[in-house]
Amino acid sequence: MLPRTQLPMPPPDNLPPNIPNDIRVEALDSTHAEAAQALAAQLGLPLEGVAAFSLQVGERGLQLQELGPGAAGAVRVDFVEGALAHRRLQGGGSGQMIAKAVGIQPGIRPLVLDATAGLGRDAFVLAQLGCSVTMIERQPVIAALLDDGMRRALGDAEVATIIERMRLLCGNAITLMQAWPQDAPQVIYLDPMFPHRDKSSLVKKEMRVFRPLVGDDDDAPQLLQAALALASHRVVVKRPRKAPCIAGATPSYVLEGKSSRFDIYARKSLKAKPE
Repeated sequence: MLPRTQLPMPPPDNLPPNIPNDIRVEALDSTHAEAAQALAAQLGLPLEGVAAFSLQVGERGLQLQELGPGAAGAVRVDFVEGALAHRRLQGGGSGQMIAKAVGIQPGIRPLVLDATAGLGRDAFVLAQLGCSVTMIERQPVIAALLDDGMRRALGDAEVATIIERMRLLCGNAITLMQAWPQDAPQVIYLDPMFPHRDKSSLVKKEMRVFRPLVGDDDDAPQLLQAALALASHRVVVKRPRKAPCIAGATPSYVLEGKSSRFDIYARKSLKAKPE
């Protein structure tokens, strides 16, 4: 079980340069005004004024809402209901391609570092399958959404056992990996931001909201290099099926699906622990 400690949110002057400053925090009702004030202070964001996005605190937790005409729907993290609940119950278990990519086998549940956590979906799937997963998310607003979703999920007895195998850090993954203070993760999982063309409404909505916040991961080659220097057994990179490999090392092999693929950079074989 992993302790759910979290690095402090970096102050605004340490945010990646492509992050806009036109985000405000607001409470959706008076009972959440104090929580909104605390969050605004933590993230260094205003509570009022003209903005392109609103980070909203309400009864259902934290959500990010695009503002203005034609705005997309709110984005929030929900590990208990919705798409992740369906995948948890009907997702195919260890037969899923992501499970094969990270090396899950009978008796093998590798220690995973997800260095590009996003909304934590892939990390949740791996934790559900029995892996201990440390996540890194460098965008503080997205990290706040993920942290909120994890906290709410702890209130569900069944899902809480999965969340307890997940730990969230907020910071620059390259810097954190270069100074990693603990035992090296067996598997490092990367899913850098890429110009996706997925047509599903969910992905379109999230990409519309997140793209102005995070842009593309132009430092993906440096991210891969840091991961290869740290991982003890393998690095796994998720990519759109027809996208080029990340510049640098050549994958050892590739697992390809209908819309995405996994580039695997193998260092040594994962083996089951002796009983």
